[in-house]
Amino acid sequence: MAMDEYDEKVHVAVGKSLKKAATLLQWCFTRFSNAHICLLHVYEPSTMIPSPLGKFPASQASPQVVSAYRIEEREQTKGLLDKYLSLCRAAKIKASSVIGEADQVQKGIVDLVTVHNIRKLVIGSVPENCINVKRNSSKANYAAKNAPPFCEIWFVYNGKHIWTREASDTPRSLSSRTQPETTTAESLSCRFFPNGTNELFHSECFQTNSTRTTGSMVQSEIIEAEATFSSKSYSYSSHCSPQHLTGWHLDIHSEFEEAIDSQLIEAKREVDAVTDRAHAERLKSQTLELKAIEAISKVNFFESAHAHEVKLRKEAEDSLRVTIQEQQMFLDEKEEIVSELERTARSISLLGSCAHETNQKRDEAAAELSLIQESISNLQYEKQQLMQQKMEALRWLERWKSCGQVGADHCNGVIEIAKEFPELAEFSELDLRNATCNFSESFKVREGGYGSIYKGEMLGRTVAIRKLHPHNMQGSTEFHQEVQVLGGVQHPHLVTLLGVCPEVWSLVYEYLPRGSLLDYLFRKSSLFPLTWNIRARWIAEIATALCFLHSSKPETIIHGGLTLETVLLDSALSCKICEFGFSRLVKEESLYLPSFHFSTEPNRSFTYTDPEFHRTGVLTPKSDIYSFGLIILQLLTGRTPVGLAGEVRRAVSWGKLSSILDSSAGEWNPTVATKLVELGLQCCQLNSRDRPELTPSLVRELEQLHVSEERLVPSFFLCPIFQEIMHDPQVAADGFTYEGKAISEWLANGHQTSPMTNLKLSHLNLTHNHALRLAIQGWLCKS
Repeated sequence: MAMDEYDEKVHVAVGKSLKKAATLLQWCFTRFSNAHICLLHVYEPSTMIPSPLGKFPASQASPQVVSAYRIEEREQTKGLLDKYLSLCRAAKIKASSVIGEADQVQKGIVDLVTVHNIRKLVIGSVPENCINVKRNSSKANYAAKNAPPFCEIWFVYNGKHIWTREASDTPRSLSSRTQPETTTAESLSCRFFPNGTNELFHSECFQTNSTRTTGSMVQSEIIEAEATFSSKSYSYSSHCSPQHLTGWHLDIHSEFEEAIDSQLIEAKREVDAVTDRAHAERLKSQTLELKAIEAISKVNFFESAHAHEVKLRKEAEDSLRVTIQEQQMFLDEKEEIVSELERTARSISLLGSCAHETNQKRDEAAAELSLIQESISNLQYEKQQLMQQKMEALRWLERWKSCGQVGADHCNGVIEIAKEFPELAEFSELDLRNATCNFSESFKVREGGYGSIYKGEMLGRTVAIRKLHPHNMQGSTEFHQEVQVLGGVQHPHLVTLLGVCPEVWSLVYEYLPRGSLLDYLFRKSSLFPLTWNIRARWIAEIATALCFLHSSKPETIIHGGLTLETVLLDSALSCKICEFGFSRLVKEESLYLPSFHFSTEPNRSFTYTDPEFHRTGVLTPKSDIYSFGLIILQLLTGRTPVGLAGEVRRAVSWGKLSSILDSSAGEWNPTVATKLVELGLQCCQLNSRDRPELTPSLVRELEQLHVSEERLVPSFFLCPIFQEIMHDPQVAADGFTYEGKAISEWLANGHQTSPMTNLKLSHLNLTHNHALRLAIQGWLCKS
């Protein structure tokens, strides 16, 4: 082979395999030692994108992911060509590179040959035309068929030159037409197809021994036939005439042509047979090659599987080693924990002994505390009994005096009796917080101008605790003195003041579960109808309580905030006035402030207030009379107090009194209704001088209005359980008086709670109420 010039450029197609490319470049370095080697590489973008979860098609990935992976692929391709160029530099060969991108490598190679006008190309693979090589390449086959004819291509396999497709500007098959039309090796070296593609064969790769033998036999037969023909023609020319010679010559020529044709046909048959055998051998070699490829793939698969297994075994060994180390660490930690548990168990044992001693001391302290509490409970019970007896005596005295001896002497006598009882009980802030669950909102009954009212449990009974606003109250000393004065005021129709807590400006009263007159009068669904008789009785009871307050000695007590809300009902539906005398507890300047109100609804309390108080700022007994008049008109009409006095006056002047009376009270007694309306209008006079005074005689007249037809049984004469007059009244631990038989049966049935409050009784002992029994007997004798 002749050596090329130094500036001659030879393009070498290299792929991804560094080993194959190194073998191919070594061959090129030897063959083209002085040439410029240009590395030709076609980059084929991958159709699959790798991810932590496996590979997925590039069409399903986002453009950002695909672009990033393409950049990574191009960087890898550039790195691969840098390695190839380093091989060239190591061999001191002038080299460069050309990179193309295509979906198919073979098409990319052909396109680069066309674009860059490549004249010499080396490919490290074999086309399928060379049947003596078992492994061929579709890339090489495609390049051999479709590369431009001006490009000369060397096909190299395993560092050996296999075949060369020579360059030609015209189809190579044209030169073969000048030769005789015989089937020779030269005529079979190139074939021309209608589509313009040259399929090239190397003569050494295609010829066989049988083909060469047949060609020589045909040539020798042709020479022998020509010699015979020339000798015959000579002999005939010497013996025959020209005409005969011409005919004979034609006959000999036709025979010769027939012989040549038959021999050519026979030779063609033999060539076809050889071609068929060669094609069969080629198919067989392809089949064997496929099997070899399959076997190689299986070997590669087994090798990769073996490598993967080795890798997994190594990972398993590493994991086992790490697990053993962790297990050892756990064992060490376990030993430390066990030792710590032992130390903790010893500490727990010591703590247990200490706790046992502490529990013993606690039990001893609890026993002592129980004794102290029992002593306190006994003291409270004794005090409660005294209070109960005091109240029962007052009620009995009031009822007895009202039968005909009601007057100023009666009121003064009740006050003197009340003064004989001990002073109010004083409670601590802790007592009140325990009774109301730390003044919980769920225990709050309502909010008033003076403060909040809570329901609580104290002294073995349910109580009402009024927590006053300290910023409106007098000083601590004055407050305590005034409360002691109010605590000494006892009356059946006044709410009983049980105790006081100066720490938080709070008062403890008896609890009345029935609510106020306002609740009953304007309740939409009453449990029973409020007849005119009941309403007349309520008016008389309110008048009795106000007469008592205004007749108190040494100083008159003014309520100052009388409304339907401040009149409560006990279990027998008897009236009891609350919040009396609160004006004595409030600072004088706070009493006249516009923001100070006596009830939860400012408009209502403002309506009940004496108009003269708004002008003069002075509370008088006539101020309570004005409020009492509005209450009388409300009980008669069942209407709100706003503008009520004027409305009633107009109805009376027009002679339509019955039109404004509350029809739900039944058919009113005309005499009773007229007297009450006149009294209510007189009490509501704007000028205090025109209002009447609540004298004992007026109170007796009001009491006679509702007892004119029948004499009612006093409520405290009735047993709360049987609702009958008691013959053997006995006091239980809850402070209530019951019929002896009724409360005994209640306790005998296993009940340990109060029938009235449903609270647990502190003890099950019963005490005879002799004072009440004597009062009941006296009342029964009079009746």
